Amino acid sequence: MTTGVNNNSALDGMYWDNGKKTPDKNNGALTQADFFALLTQQLAYQDPTKPVENDQMIAQMTNFTMADGIGSLNESFKGLAQSMTSNQALQASSLVGRTVLTQSDEIVFTGETLSRGNIELDKAATLMKVRIENEKGELVQSFSVENPQVGKNEFIWDGTYMPSGAGSAAEVDGEVSDRVKAGVYKVKVDVSYADGTNASLPVNVYTPVGSVSLNGQGGSIMLNLLGLGQVKLSDVLEVSYS
Repeated sequence: MTTGVNNNSALDGMYWDNGKKTPDKNNGALTQADFFALLTQQLAYQDPTKPVENDQMIAQMTNFTMADGIGSLNESFKGLAQSMTSNQALQASSLVGRTVLTQSDEIVFTGETLSRGNIELDKAATLMKVRIENEKGELVQSFSVENPQVGKNEFIWDGTYMPSGAGSAAEVDGEVSDRVKAGVYKVKVDVSYADGTNASLPVNVYTPVGSVSLNGQGGSIMLNLLGLGQVKLSDVLEVSYS
C-alpha cells in the first residue's frame, strides 16, 4: 500500500489565499512613493538622445509637492472644522433653559411667564397694531401703538384675552380663567407709515430653549425651541435669562 505523501519542498507555500485582503487606506490615491516610482520609470525609459529637460523635471516635482500640500491642508481644515463644530455644540448646550430671540410668526404662552417680542421699524410710522390669534385664526388679543419709534419696539403679552375675543371662556384646571391656555399663538403686525403706506412686518419673539441637536457629522447646530421646533444657532438674534 502506497501512501500519497508529497515531500517536494518546491510546492511548499503554493496555495490559494482565501483570507481577506487588506483594505487600501489610500482609496486608490497616488502617494509620494508612487510618484517617485513613476519618476524613476520615466527616467529609466527616456530617450537618451532627448532626455527630460531640467525645467520639466522641476515642474513635475513642484506640481506633485503642491498637490500633496493641498491634500494635507484639506485634512487640517477638516479637523479644524470638526473641532469648531464641537466647540459650538458645547457653547450651544449652555443655552438650554435660557430664552432666545428669533424671527417667527408664532409666539409661545407658557401659562407661567410673560410672552415677549419686538418689532423693528425702519422708518417713521403713525400707527402699529399687533394681533394675536389662536390656531383657528380667531382674534384673542390686540393692542395698538401710536407713533411708534423708529428702531426696536418691544411688546409684552400676559396671556389675557379681549372681552369679546374668541376663547374668552378659557378653562384652566377646570376653572374659568381670564387667560388663555398655554400653547402657541399666531402673531401679526400691521403698520401705517407716515408717508401713507401700509405694510405687514415680521416679528421677533422670545422663546425658551428645550434642547440642542447636532445634525450629523459636521452638521449645523440646531436649537429646539419650546413649541416652535428647531431653529439654527446662527438665526438667534439675542439671548435672554428669562
